[in-house]
Amino acid sequence: MSVPLDQIPAPHDAAQLTLVDQLVQWGRRRIDERVFRPGMRMPSIRKLAVDKGVSRFTVVEAYERLIAHGYLDSRRGSGFYVRDRIVAAASPAPEQAPVQNAIDVVWLLRNMLHSSSPEKGPGLGYLPNRWLDGELITNALRSMSRMSGAQMLGMGTPHGFLPLRLQLQTRLAELEIGATEQQIVMVSGITQAIDLISRLYVKPGDAVIVGDPAWFQMFGRFASQGARLVGMPYTPDGPDLDALESLVATWRPKMLIINSVLQNPTGTSLTAAQAFRILQLAQQYDFMVIEDDIYGDLCAPSYPATRLVSLDQLKRVIFLGSFSKTLAANLRVGYVAASAEVAKALADQKMLVGMTTPELNERVLYKVLTEGHYRRHVERLRGRLDAVRDKTARMLEKTGLKLFTTPSAGMFLWADTGVDSESLAAAGHEAGFLLTPGSLFSPNQSPTTWMRFNIANCGDPALPELLASHREKAARRGS
Repeated sequence: MSVPLDQIPAPHDAAQLTLVDQLVQWGRRRIDERVFRPGMRMPSIRKLAVDKGVSRFTVVEAYERLIAHGYLDSRRGSGFYVRDRIVAAASPAPEQAPVQNAIDVVWLLRNMLHSSSPEKGPGLGYLPNRWLDGELITNALRSMSRMSGAQMLGMGTPHGFLPLRLQLQTRLAELEIGATEQQIVMVSGITQAIDLISRLYVKPGDAVIVGDPAWFQMFGRFASQGARLVGMPYTPDGPDLDALESLVATWRPKMLIINSVLQNPTGTSLTAAQAFRILQLAQQYDFMVIEDDIYGDLCAPSYPATRLVSLDQLKRVIFLGSFSKTLAANLRVGYVAASAEVAKALADQKMLVGMTTPELNERVLYKVLTEGHYRRHVERLRGRLDAVRDKTARMLEKTGLKLFTTPSAGMFLWADTGVDSESLAAAGHEAGFLLTPGSLFSPNQSPTTWMRFNIANCGDPALPELLASHREKAARRGS
């Protein structure tokens, strides 16, 4: 799908720019947004001329200007490639390895709102707004409006709004997790929880075991603390525990972070036997376990999965929860459940980093959870996901993709596209789709043919056409 040059956003009126200027701005924007990434081959002169409806001379001139500005390199007989524009430090410290920051998710975060509709966002990590229930939050706010304004003026407490923590204590008990209100600390989402934990417990050189693949945003947080990220491979049945045992014996990690239920992106969940073995390894090799349960409400209570913390009871496991996937992405209310000692340390660290979390948001969540409609809301979400899961799986398989596994709950499918997923994501961006390349889910950002699909956002009929077309073009180039 070509994008007319007169629709390319520009700092000046496009009508006042030449076709070459417009094409240069198009190229710079795509490179700055990391759609075209260092080392990637740009579209050929002939292809880009056809796609944009301009002459080959215009494309050549634009590419030459991008070379002059340091955006591209020309390789004789091969084409034009995106140049690595990162400038090395003038005088690096001798015999000291620089902190690695290879995990680049900026292009995705900048373009999360690129899609004009949810169906254009198969790579998004949240559900479409039309699936959520804004009235739950509106009703909570309406109820709070009848409260005395003086109740809204306090600073809050380090651990968070006490009535909400008591309510979460009840919810955790339903999961067979025993936690007092002093063992629960409110945070501004899972991201802040990871940040606080890494600040407290991870030192430069410490090994941290993460999934390979796994949720990409945490990689950068641990890497910024100087941690060595070690990838634990997954099988269609869950984490490869033989590989994990070898990794922990070799690396002696500080911690392991894992989704026990509906792992992102594979959708796998732990069995009781797997959970027990992980805790045995944690005991034997003395590492902490961070259990991220952000997707837990997307499966029914009867779903066959075991949470590590239900076996450990917060001795070695730190448990994380959030409501951003089921209520609203910008509500930003999550929580940590841990031993009393760890909870106090996290609350103190939270005060040092950003004082207290906003009690107003915590009061909103408290109202939502106690007014009796949240359970029915998540049941409806599960039903809607169940209704599209098989349909989406069949669509992906029909276009030639191979599924890692087909979970019976959750919002993600992990699929082998058969082509470089970064080039597919770039093609998707050009066609108006936000796709997430599988390389982002690897701690070393290795090129891969795998890609994550959000089943709630795969309804656009142009998506299978895009997938099939890109696979066909890749096959022709390889033949």
